Amino acid sequence: MSFSDRQLSKLASNPRVWVVIGFGLAGVLVLAEVQRRRIRAKSSVNEDFGAFVAQFELLPFPQPPPPAARLPLSGLTFAISDKYIITPLVSAFSSGFILLPFEMCIDVKNYVTGYGSTYWKRTHKAAEITAMAVTTMLRNGSTCKGKTVMDELGFGILGENRSYGTPINPQKPSHVPGGSSSGSAVAVAAHLVDFALGTDTTGCIRLPSSFCGILGFRPSHGVVSTIGVLPNSQSLDTVGCLASDPSVLHRVGHVLLQLNFLEPKKTRSIIIADDLFQLSKVPIQKTVHVVRKATEKLSGYKTPKHMNFGNYIASNVPSLKRFCEESRNQQNGISTMKALSSVMLLLQRYEFKTNHEEWIRSVKPKLGSNISNRVWAAINTTQENVKSLYKVRTEMRAALQSLLKDDGILVIPTVADPPIKLNTKKGLFTEVYDRIHALLSIASLSGGCQVAVPFGSHDGCPISVSFIASHGADKFLLDTVLDMYSSLQEEVGTLQSPYNTNGTIDAAELLKEKKWRN
Repeated sequence: MSFSDRQLSKLASNPRVWVVIGFGLAGVLVLAEVQRRRIRAKSSVNEDFGAFVAQFELLPFPQPPPPAARLPLSGLTFAISDKYIITPLVSAFSSGFILLPFEMCIDVKNYVTGYGSTYWKRTHKAAEITAMAVTTMLRNGSTCKGKTVMDELGFGILGENRSYGTPINPQKPSHVPGGSSSGSAVAVAAHLVDFALGTDTTGCIRLPSSFCGILGFRPSHGVVSTIGVLPNSQSLDTVGCLASDPSVLHRVGHVLLQLNFLEPKKTRSIIIADDLFQLSKVPIQKTVHVVRKATEKLSGYKTPKHMNFGNYIASNVPSLKRFCEESRNQQNGISTMKALSSVMLLLQRYEFKTNHEEWIRSVKPKLGSNISNRVWAAINTTQENVKSLYKVRTEMRAALQSLLKDDGILVIPTVADPPIKLNTKKGLFTEVYDRIHALLSIASLSGGCQVAVPFGSHDGCPISVSFIASHGADKFLLDTVLDMYSSLQEEVGTLQSPYNTNGTIDAAELLKEKKWRN
């Protein structure tokens, strides 16, 4: 069947036909635009691994004229967690230079620190100050590339975010990146920036560093300024950094802490917490072998010692006994380390409630289910004997100082489990959470410093071992990690698998592992 010229002319003169054609074309254009935006959004996430909340550029302060040395962080780029406050303009004060181009000023001018939540962002004003840690990085020559995704209100450990999505773990895309400084860890692991700043309260830097296979530094409590950083729990909060290169971590750590790069080298005592490695999925002989072989190659290291850390804490933190007894009655016999982690979480809840209860109750923000449960548990908890929490904290710091003094390094697994798969049922997390918090509570409650160090992989997942030093021994710890890193990675590389025992691990170490496991 065909149309005659007369019929076509008649149709063409009918306005209704043109209306139908117009709507059809509009629909096609709309669908094409929607598809284009979806592809563009997906491409953007793939390019930055979903790490950023906002991308902009804060330029560094000017280099000093010769013969002055170049700024220590010159040429490096960094990202900051969405917990840091920044102002529209950063000036060089005495020099009077404005360091941001105008168009970047517009992007930053209306930026409200989001704390990982669109509800927080909508109910708070733009920043009036710049976080001191950020200004310190700019003053020392580095360029800020943007703000990264974090768990809502800093209360998660998986790295998932209801509002902004979950950053993609470059090491294991099908698994969570860890949190709360998830975007910071992902940005570093994906080599989008040279380093990132994050905050660590109950493991928020150390955990994602472990899951993403990079280095993560939690400084001693109180040694880095938290001015311009939104608080979660002041007794636990620290400002730290993440990097994939040990020399970068060393440089950034020294700048954050305002340390002298030159200092006489001390003799180092390595202590391996054998009982804590029983929590880990990685056999203890791998760690023992790697650490021993690495120290043998270096000067100034004593032969590593072994200890049961849980027993030591039980004997030297007497105020913890009360929490052990309560936990035993409620949960059928809990370990000393579980009691320690309980104190950490109770202290976090108490201080978070003090800081944010009014806002939570008035706004009632919609949060991810896991975060929401934890936040409301904090808000609805009444802690009767707060002094006992702070007493455990004081005793814990003294106990770690007594153990490590100024030349000791405690070696523990950063976390006991591999990264959790995305969309895993939340009910499976209880035991994993217990093990995670037990290990992370040591530095958090003692106020000591800790560096998470990548140790290869196990069953296809990145693994991490941590070095801990007593409060105030940050330079000693950073210098030790830099000194040992190459030797550690060389020894890790010699083991084709975590269970390789084809002559590379001696019988004495295998017997030692068997003894502890039995």
